[in-house]
Amino acid sequence: MPVARITKSAVDKLPLGGVLWDSDVIGFGVRRHRSEAKHYLLRFRFAGKQTFKRIGTHGSPWTADTARQEARRLLGLIASGVNPSAEPEHSETFGAEVERYLTHKSRGMKPSAFTRTALYLHQHAKPLHQLALTEIDRRRIAQLLSSVEQFSGAATRNRFRATLSAFFNWLVREGLLDTNCVTGTGKAVEGAPRSRVLSDAELRTLWARLTQDQWGNILRLLVLTGQRRSEIADLRWSEVVFDRALIVLPPARTKNSRDHSLPLSHQALAILRQYWASGSHKADNYARVFDGLGMSHRKKELDEQVGIAHWRLHDLRRTCATGMAELGVQPHIIEAVLNHVSGHKAGVAGIYNRARYEADMRDALQRWADHVERITA
Repeated sequence: MPVARITKSAVDKLPLGGVLWDSDVIGFGVRRHRSEAKHYLLRFRFAGKQTFKRIGTHGSPWTADTARQEARRLLGLIASGVNPSAEPEHSETFGAEVERYLTHKSRGMKPSAFTRTALYLHQHAKPLHQLALTEIDRRRIAQLLSSVEQFSGAATRNRFRATLSAFFNWLVREGLLDTNCVTGTGKAVEGAPRSRVLSDAELRTLWARLTQDQWGNILRLLVLTGQRRSEIADLRWSEVVFDRALIVLPPARTKNSRDHSLPLSHQALAILRQYWASGSHKADNYARVFDGLGMSHRKKELDEQVGIAHWRLHDLRRTCATGMAELGVQPHIIEAVLNHVSGHKAGVAGIYNRARYEADMRDALQRWADHVERITA
């Protein structure tokens, strides 16, 4: 195996799968795995056995010099009869590696899929962020998955589990872990598709309990527009066209990767105008309308107040669609509002039918918003 003084230049030139052993400190080395990551390590013998101790990933705080100093310190422990493997690991934290993983994935992942991945790893995995990778085991993952299922449902648990598993597989490929601790945890039974629709009485109760803050206004817009939670919670000012009373979502922000122009009712537009006029938004037109929120936590608080049984945020989308149908809106208009590519717009019909139905969509959403205003007044 190649032996030379380990320097930044030598580390930068290390090929995939390459290992370089230091000529100054015996046993000190650096290895590059399948990606760009390089890891400093120490090879030593203790109690007659050869073993390795990982020092850390190349990059702050570990440079060739600081890692060499750490290797010397560890060799001093060995000389005094102390096994350095029994020391607490100078291990990478889950949160730090998440950021490196997202940087890696951002180069080849579809924007909408990247946004969902970042959401799962930033919010649902937040209890793991301060932990060293070596502190995380299958039991801890199983407990976290159970908590996510309790507050966000079986489907969210399963999608979060898949995201976690992909992340841990990457950690294994990077040489940071030996095994994927998500393997062996259970998948939730999602059951049949939901058909829950809030009644007028339930909608009235919910509306009366909504707070006058970002969380409350996100839910009001979900009720009034029938859009997906991420489409409203992650709304950008650049997607709001005030002079045409529209929300225009680019393909990267929609589930079916198609652009979506949504007319706004007077009530929905008023909520957004109020936010813009308040000056609470950032000067950057591409900033988010709403800051990041712990939606699962706020949903739990709201459930305790309203006492509505077995409802989820996605049920508001179904409630809007059902409400418009009961008001006499035609199915193809409802599909256009929901940005569904099915039914009237599926297959060949969808290729040739380019009608936007903007006027009909606007009328439908205004009728629905007026109905909501009547029952919640």
